[in-house]
Amino acid sequence: MMKRRAIWLSQNVLPHEPALRAWLIRHVRDHASVDDVIQECYALLMSMEDVDHIQHARSYLFTAAKSVVLQSLRRAKVVQIESVGEIERLDVADDNPSPESHASAVQEMRYLEHCIGQLPTKCRRVFLLRKMQGMPQRDIARELGISENTVEKHMVKALKYLAQALAVGGSSDGGARKRRQEKKEAIHEE
Repeated sequence: MMKRRAIWLSQNVLPHEPALRAWLIRHVRDHASVDDVIQECYALLMSMEDVDHIQHARSYLFTAAKSVVLQSLRRAKVVQIESVGEIERLDVADDNPSPESHASAVQEMRYLEHCIGQLPTKCRRVFLLRKMQGMPQRDIARELGISENTVEKHMVKALKYLAQALAVGGSSDGGARKRRQEKKEAIHEE
């Protein structure tokens, strides 16, 4: 049982220790106690009867760390006033994106799809085969009947255009549409 738990801990929890350590250093006044908090979290997880209910080990680890920090503050005979303010800042990172970030990501993906659709036909085909399907450059050249050098040139052109389009795409000023059109025309001329 202990061996199984140790394996679970090493596979699901230990990879998150650097992030937890960084989070604790940012949020805990006494940096010397960071190791103690992490050790206490490991002891807590090792002593649990069952860990099958833990679906997101990272979130669970951060929540456990927050609990350990709060318990130590409660037990302390003297608490610095700054520590009380720190309690409110102990916001545990969540594995799930917020609705706003999800909506933003969907919007960015749609814009990226639109930008890819603006590429010249062969350039778009090379980009999709290479970046979306992971096809090697040699195979793309053979499939499209072009040289590997031409495949590379199409990739450079596509990446350059997409980088420019995405950089401009975030701008909300009136000239953004005009600059995107100019870049689109420039890419087709090359």
